[in-house]
Amino acid sequence: MSSSTRRGALRRWLVDGLVTGFLLLIGGFGSHFAQENQQATGTLRTPLDALAYGLIFGAAAATILRRRWPVSVLTVVAGMTAAYLILGYPYGPIMISLAVVIYTVAERLPLRRAAWVGGAAFVLLALHAFVPFTDPTNTKFGGLLPAAAFVAVPFAIGVTVKVSREAVARSRADEARRIADDERLRVAQEVHDVVGHGLAAINMQAEIALHLLPRKPEEAEAALTRISRSSKAALDELRVTLSVLRQRGDRAPAPGLAQVPALRDRLAESGLPVTLSVMGDVGELPLAVDLAAYRVVQESLTNVLRHAGAATAAVVITHLPDWVVVEVTDTGRGGVVPPGAPGHGLEGMRERVTALGGTLAAGPLSGGRGWRVRAELPVTPDADSDPDSGW
Repeated sequence: MSSSTRRGALRRWLVDGLVTGFLLLIGGFGSHFAQENQQATGTLRTPLDALAYGLIFGAAAATILRRRWPVSVLTVVAGMTAAYLILGYPYGPIMISLAVVIYTVAERLPLRRAAWVGGAAFVLLALHAFVPFTDPTNTKFGGLLPAAAFVAVPFAIGVTVKVSREAVARSRADEARRIADDERLRVAQEVHDVVGHGLAAINMQAEIALHLLPRKPEEAEAALTRISRSSKAALDELRVTLSVLRQRGDRAPAPGLAQVPALRDRLAESGLPVTLSVMGDVGELPLAVDLAAYRVVQESLTNVLRHAGAATAAVVITHLPDWVVVEVTDTGRGGVVPPGAPGHGLEGMRERVTALGGTLAAGPLSGGRGWRVRAELPVTPDADSDPDSGW
């Protein structure tokens, strides 16, 4: 048993002990006052004696085991209470002990079983209203009302608490599933961005190598060398990404706009000339914004590499006091979108940007030649909370 489990069990026993102690205390003093009250009103049938106090204290003491054996404890407490009432002792705190156990049964058992057990306890209590059985005119139906109240009210409270607790547990489980789903989607997006970019570059170089191999094997060898470098870079970035995702404490630095020049150089080796222009005050960006902006550039250039054909690309990064604007344009086949559009890449970019309160627009340039992706991201302090929150 773990230490937290032991502490929980000890806390439950402590609470149950305090409840039982309270019932013993109120049973001893409260029953005496109940007797004096019924003596004053002339309704007392049988004065309290040793047997009465034995039943009172026995019922109270049994409640300490009510969580462990709720049905057995209710059977004992209901039997003692019924005997107490049948013998004519005054209504008093022994009914509180019964109410506590009824509550526990309703709160811990399935509803149908709890209803049957609670109903049986009420029938047992109701017997005192017909004693003595040999005198039908001596029925005390007035005693049924308090007996019913001491069963129905705690039963209803117990069921309500149980339903509320189950609703909270379901809500927590739903929230845990939602968080897990968000985490899986975020991981899928990160892997897509890293692996998709690397595979696109490798695919481009492989096509070039296959095309040059029969006629210019020396250039094909250069293309194969670039494939090796691209695959190593993609594997290194994937390894870093997975390492960051595995960590629970301090995280390794996430990719950001500072890595765009290296991205540009890798794509140039893959056959995609990229020009980079940075305007404005290049200060420190919130980590989530920096990561999202980098992923927009990376995914946009990967799409150019995949779908634009022979083309060039331009990246313009504009830093404003409250915004960072990323714009990627190309000179390829504008308006040509692969089947299944908009695809995971464009959709992933939009989700990253909108999650941070920004906007993203993508579409062909005027004249039908070329494509443009433009993302505007707000630079806000709360975006700095988690470098992965931009998913």
